[in-house]
Amino acid sequence: MKTILFQGDSITDAGRSREDNDNLGLGYPTLVKAELGYDDPGAYQFYNRGISGNRVVDLYARIKVDFINLKPDVISILIGVNDVWHELGNQNGVEAEKYERIYSMLIEEIQDALPQTRIMILEPFVLKASATEGAWDYFSAEVSKRAEKARLVAEKYHLTFIPLQEKFHKATNLCPPNYWLRDGVHPTTMGHELIKRAWIEAFRSL
Repeated sequence: MKTILFQGDSITDAGRSREDNDNLGLGYPTLVKAELGYDDPGAYQFYNRGISGNRVVDLYARIKVDFINLKPDVISILIGVNDVWHELGNQNGVEAEKYERIYSMLIEEIQDALPQTRIMILEPFVLKASATEGAWDYFSAEVSKRAEKARLVAEKYHLTFIPLQEKFHKATNLCPPNYWLRDGVHPTTMGHELIKRAWIEAFRSL
């Protein structure tokens, strides 16, 4: 049985249970679990360790208990929007260069401890809606910087990179931004399905 670990912030957390590992929440991890679990019964074990509000430094702080100790075969990481957002609220963001540096440390230590584990990096994303429109220029520019850093980390360590920003932009040609990301950050059910489809496509090519 292969173990798949989902890591990130509230987008990944999606209301998951802290007591029941089978309850992955209402987001893309559950949608991935549904598809893979249906297609290959009994082949996978799933963990969701996303925590709402997390930045890349928070992931690094819990690298032992929530990454390495679980010994996953595949790790999926989506992190970056809070590294931007937290700067607005309480000046506690993570600037782009530090984001890249800490992300690199995270990956290097995981690879040292779990050399056979495959890692997938998802691109952070944002759209213009209720939570972001008041500071849209800032959100757009700064999330884009974190997205580029995430891509560079994936390239540096030969990891799978899953682009998402352009997919969300294209989706807004069909319906408004809040149809996909209810506040510009957190996905609706349809937004989670978009992420799931990109995730499955990348996973199938591993």
